Amino acid sequence: MKMYIKGGRVIDPVTGTDQKADIWIADGRIVSIGDTTAPTHNIQTFDATGLAIAPGLVDLCARLREPGYEYRATLESEVSAALAGGVTSLVCPPDTDPPLDEPALVEMLKFRARNINQVHVYPLGALTVDLKGEVITEMAELTEAGCVGFTQADRPIIDTMVLLRALQYANTFGYIVWLRPQDPHLSRGGIAASGPVASRLGLSGVPIAAETIALHTIFELMRATGARVHLQHLSSSAGLELVRAARREELPVTCDVTINHVHLIDVDIGYFNAQFRIDPPLRAQGDRDAIRVALADGTIDAICSDHTPLDDDEKLRPFGEASPGATGLELLLSLTLQWAIEEKKSLAQALAKITCAPAALLGLPVGRLEPGAIADLCVFDPTVYWHVERRALKSQGHNTPFLGCKLPARVRATIIAGRVVYDSRNE
Repeated sequence: MKMYIKGGRVIDPVTGTDQKADIWIADGRIVSIGDTTAPTHNIQTFDATGLAIAPGLVDLCARLREPGYEYRATLESEVSAALAGGVTSLVCPPDTDPPLDEPALVEMLKFRARNINQVHVYPLGALTVDLKGEVITEMAELTEAGCVGFTQADRPIIDTMVLLRALQYANTFGYIVWLRPQDPHLSRGGIAASGPVASRLGLSGVPIAAETIALHTIFELMRATGARVHLQHLSSSAGLELVRAARREELPVTCDVTINHVHLIDVDIGYFNAQFRIDPPLRAQGDRDAIRVALADGTIDAICSDHTPLDDDEKLRPFGEASPGATGLELLLSLTLQWAIEEKKSLAQALAKITCAPAALLGLPVGRLEPGAIADLCVFDPTVYWHVERRALKSQGHNTPFLGCKLPARVRATIIAGRVVYDSRNE
């Protein structure tokens, strides 16, 4: 299929290019940008006048809820949400039911995603059988089935010897282990971040030490094994300082932060608003500010949505009994650009954190706009604002702390391999 996208504002986060130019696409790849000699006959034309064209978003953590949690969401509903959010590639964690600890389960998920034939889905395999933290999975077989890495998701490995063996195994074959740094004992029973807010509300706390102690353990095991580790969902200033020290030591570590932690703090819980029940819990303003600094200086590699669709009933319970998590696929672009506006960053700088940076971390040939690149594109209007309302969300889960907020930028079209798979003009 051939396509001509005319009159758009082309933004390449890799080079920092931000210019008005036309794009020609053929056979799923970008043929040229701004080349007026490219053919314009017998070709599909997309008028992008007044719109920005960026690489398709790459989300490092989005729960699709299949298999096992279809009552919360389905693959179809969450793929629709991804497309409406401009997400063309996403990583899904293995905390399904059953967990993704066998090749057949991974192959089934990949098959289902291929049948929908839209968003690129990259599963993470379970690091241990049934995510119980006891027996290491067959990582080689899971990799052959399509896994891009291995993780426990939000479930801890209590036995450090098991984690050591897992990292040794992973290093032998060059796999990346994705870890949530949270000590299982210090965080046990915790609901909110330890501090004045949790004390005033009478909520059990999760101390910052739960993150830093886990990071110390991970870094020591990295030194012993040489394994590559990606740290998920960092939340504290102290944790980020440890990551900086590890980088200076040249340990092979990368990290991400959720878009919720870029914007929200513990005070936002207000009077026990369960929409703000997030894991890891929202921390103090100083930690949020440190996250923003770390995004700017490159300590944090990428921003993810941590998309976690839930039933309405799961958020209507008292704060301490409500399930943690928030939907985020459709908000990732807008909230990232809101951060850029507040921190006076360019569109290219902001988009890098949700396109080329996570793509590089995964080793994917996407996230850039140049001749020969795969034509996965997000076309959005950077000038409009929209209200986050339940009816505006395609995800089956409407649980988000940003309900009622007014956010910048709206996705107008999503293009995957040169094919328009979402077009808001058709709605």
